[in-house]
Amino acid sequence: MSEMAQHAPKGHKNQKVGQVVSTKMQKTIVVEVSRRVSHRAYKKIISKRRKFYAHDEDGTARVGDIVRIVECRPLSRLKRWRLAEVIRRAALVGVEDTATAEPEARIGT
Repeated sequence: MSEMAQHAPKGHKNQKVGQVVSTKMQKTIVVEVSRRVSHRAYKKIISKRRKFYAHDEDGTARVGDIVRIVECRPLSRLKRWRLAEVIRRAALVGVEDTATAEPEARIGT
């Protein structure tokens, strides 16, 4: 019996994978988790979405990232999840800096 107690997982936490939709708060991200389920009456596949507030201590997540969140103790009125890892980074679309870019060729000079 003691062997089974040693191999039993301790503190298995619920995990979800979703996309970051907002990082406007300090140390908090909003993660949207999508899942596809069959409608009970019509048997058609529908997609359901749910948003979770997660704690991001270091501010590593950006909008569009695919992240894994793990269940934890209540941290605030809405936060019951924390960021475990960033699975895939979003493509970084930046604005070109005009000061460092080469000047365009002028017509007629």
